[in-house]
Amino acid sequence: MQQDDDVLVMGEDVGKNGGVFRATEGLYDEFGGDRVIDTPLAESGIIGTAIGMAAYGLKPVPEIQFMGFIYPGFDQIVSHAARLRTRSRGRFTCPMVIRAPYGGGIRAPEHHSESTEAFFAHQPGLKVVIPSTPYDTKGLLTSAIRDPDPVMFLEPKLIYRAFRGDVPTESYEVPIGEAAVREEGSDISVFTWGAMTRPTVEAAQQLEGEIDVEVVDLRTVSPLDEETIVESFKKTGRAAVVHEAPKTGGLGAEISSIIQEEALLYQEAPVERITGFDTPFPLYALEDYYLPEPARIKEGIRDAVNF
Repeated sequence: MQQDDDVLVMGEDVGKNGGVFRATEGLYDEFGGDRVIDTPLAESGIIGTAIGMAAYGLKPVPEIQFMGFIYPGFDQIVSHAARLRTRSRGRFTCPMVIRAPYGGGIRAPEHHSESTEAFFAHQPGLKVVIPSTPYDTKGLLTSAIRDPDPVMFLEPKLIYRAFRGDVPTESYEVPIGEAAVREEGSDISVFTWGAMTRPTVEAAQQLEGEIDVEVVDLRTVSPLDEETIVESFKKTGRAAVVHEAPKTGGLGAEISSIIQEEALLYQEAPVERITGFDTPFPLYALEDYYLPEPARIKEGIRDAVNF
């Protein structure tokens, strides 16, 4: 925002209050109410207004307070933001970044813990970015704001303030669409993203000496880094996918299909999917059973390796 006067932030309580998770704290004091805009509680209005701003040259960063509240704005996102470039034959673009905390694990009420990234990854014209480290969060957010097209920037709220990492003070970009190998291994490739990256790495480290696990943090789920997925799988011949979204129709199925299409002759076992369950996200006491955690991830890895 210091470097580009066209960038502005908008959403419920993002201004004086600094956002429900304090992610925008201090911005109102520095940039004022014209660039840090507290909006009414109206997701369709927030997204629709941002689309109009983006079409006419601004770079809005609307925040939806929780991903479970995004559905009133879904039509604006998929019918307008994602299609603006193609429907105007390039006359307009839509350089906006929709930020939304998502996922479970913090004992939140109903509609606060959904993990529906697959909805948006299915829509052409949208990019979907999910960081898992402080370094990647800053670099990917910078890349998203500088992108000429709409980006969904999903922030796993389970890892807000959960750990610390070095973040350079200078501006830098982490490229959208490039995965990161968090752990090198030769026995199985495990693909994950967001809040599931840490328990997956933990499971891999606990299996050291028994199974040599490669952990690939996708970082972007649309577009997927197919090259890294395929090359990792060719090295190991086995794969698992870990995500907290429900299993059916989840991105684990898409990753499995990529492996089938591009590396079938390297496959030694079925792809294991270690996911949330095909139920509404549970409340409180059952959260720990719903979310994949190191013990369940290790069990899935062993099933794939011992097939």
